[in-house]
Formats: sequence, structure tokens, C-alpha cells
Amino acid sequence: MLSAKPRSVAELRERLLQGRGATKAIVESVIQRLSEYGYLDDARFAHSYASLRVQQRPIGRQRLQRDLWLKKIDKATANEALDLVFAATPEEELIDRAIEKRLRLHGRPQSRAETKKLFDHLLRQGFAFELIGEKLRTISSVEVDEDV
Repeated sequence: MLSAKPRSVAELRERLLQGRGATKAIVESVIQRLSEYGYLDDARFAHSYASLRVQQRPIGRQRLQRDLWLKKIDKATANEALDLVFAATPEEELIDRAIEKRLRLHGRPQSRAETKKLFDHLLRQGFAFELIGEKLRTISSVEVDEDV
């Protein structure tokens, strides 16, 4: 199972318990042995998962936090991994890339409805509400300056 894709300890435990003839004692011993060998490490898994997602496309901290929660990573481990990832690549840089890509595909928002669509898109990508508002106000002020 680990060769197909990396998994968190809780994910692997859940999958192994679904197997036929698996007992809690056997599964716990397997997980302990895999951890001793270095095949299972939630901190390393969370960091590699988060950094890969950020490299693939611009994504916000809230979305990554939810994704790690779905992977059954505990909150403290997830926060440590996210702190490391966002120290290397600041969220402001990621939101700038996301806005740039969206503007390249759809053009500048010309109406309030289009601005709302851009706002909603960035919110779904997991960026903070305040950060989105700040960036969209910057885009709006640039439009006003260009028109003058």
C-alpha cells in the first residue's frame, strides 16, 4: 500500500483494519515496525504533501490545512508542516501567482460580478479572506490609475 502512494499513519491503520483477518494487535505491530524502519512518519508525509501541492499550483493555507485533515494528520503536525512550507513560499507570492493566472485566462474583472467570481475562486483555493480583499483592492486601484 505504501509503494502505491504515501499515507499517514491513521490512513494506513484504517486501510489495514479493513483487510480480511486483520486484528488491532497485528495492525499496531505492523505500524510500529514500519515506523521503526522509517517508512511511516506523519511529519515528513505532511511536509512533502503540502510542499508538492504548493509547487503544483497556487493554493492557500486553509485549503492545505483541510486537505491534511482529510489525510488524518493531527493539527499540530499539520501546522508545523504548513509553517515550513509557507516560510519557503509565502502565501502572498502564491496568491499573486493565482491572480495572475486567473487574469491571464479570464482578463481583468470589468464588473462587480466578475470581481466577486475572482474573489470566490481565491477563497475556494484556500487563501485568507483579508489577503484576498487586500489584493483585489490593489487590482482595483491599479485599474483606476491606468484610466487616468
